[in-house]
This record gives sequence, C-alpha cells and structure tokens, in this order.
Amino acid sequence: MERPQNSAQLQSMLRIVGQKLGMESETLRKELEQGKFDRAIAGLSPQDADKFRQALADPAKLNKLLSSRQAKALYEKLTGGR
Repeated sequence: MERPQNSAQLQSMLRIVGQKLGMESETLRKELEQGKFDRAIAGLSPQDADKFRQALADPAKLNKLLSSRQAKALYEKLTGGR
C-alpha cells in the first residue's frame, strides 16, 4: 500500500478512519504515532487483534500485510479512491 503522498491525503485518511472508530482524527493520529493501537483494534476479534500485534512486531510481516491486495482495497475504500 502506498503511503499518503501529502498531508491532505493523510488528514483525509485519519478523518475517515477516525469516524469509523468514533474518535477525533487528531486523537487517532497522536495515538498511532505513540504506538497505541488498542482503540484502533478494539473492534477486531481477539484472534485478529493478536495477528495485528504480531505483524506490528515484525517489520517483514507488516510490509507483507500493507502490500497485500486486501490492504490496498481497504485503502481505496477508505479514501474513496483519492
């Protein structure tokens, strides 16, 4: 998955994801920057949350996850193709 190319894209993504999670985009940004993912993964099943944490701990797994077709599709869906 490509990283947002500019601040406007990043803000848009944070706003969209924040709305889905029921939190302010700035709060989401701060938590993610601090490595706090608990609120972001609160809606996942325990198994999926565990997989997510494992992927974050392993850069190779994380890169594979972010490069997956599903991650790219989710990015497109969340950003409306922007």
